[in-house]
Amino acid sequence: MKSASINEIKKEISNMPPLHIAELCMRLAKFKKENKELLSYLLFEAYDEQEYIKNVKLEIDSQFEDLNINNLYFAKKGLRKILKLITKQIKFSGQKQTEVEFLIYFCYKLRDSEIAINSSIALINLYEMQIKKINKAIASLHEDLRYDYELEIQNL
Repeated sequence: MKSASINEIKKEISNMPPLHIAELCMRLAKFKKENKELLSYLLFEAYDEQEYIKNVKLEIDSQFEDLNINNLYFAKKGLRKILKLITKQIKFSGQKQTEVEFLIYFCYKLRDSEIAINSSIALINLYEMQIKKINKAIASLHEDLRYDYELEIQNL
């Protein structure tokens, strides 16, 4: 079955009554966990981005506390899991400033952790890839914000 384009879906939704749209949203939320999380973000957290950033940073902190730093293999798996969470939260927000905040925070946490980053090429590449993502996201920000974030990147 071929799915409709976003434009076609938008036109169809604009012709529906609000009650039917609510039913569709509820059905989507029940269908997949990520849909439910996105809907929760849009309904409860999108209005206050700073609070959202603070809550996600707390979640990142708790995941870093749970990391197994004694075994490099498990540390890498845990870091990838944290990055997966960060990527999902960035997708929900859709704002470049939020993306930069999360990735810089992750890099600081990784750098300050007791994980032996330099003993693994995979971890070095993971860290450098996050720096590249930060630089790419910063390029699309306002000049004043860009300057502030570039100072933070120099510290990394």
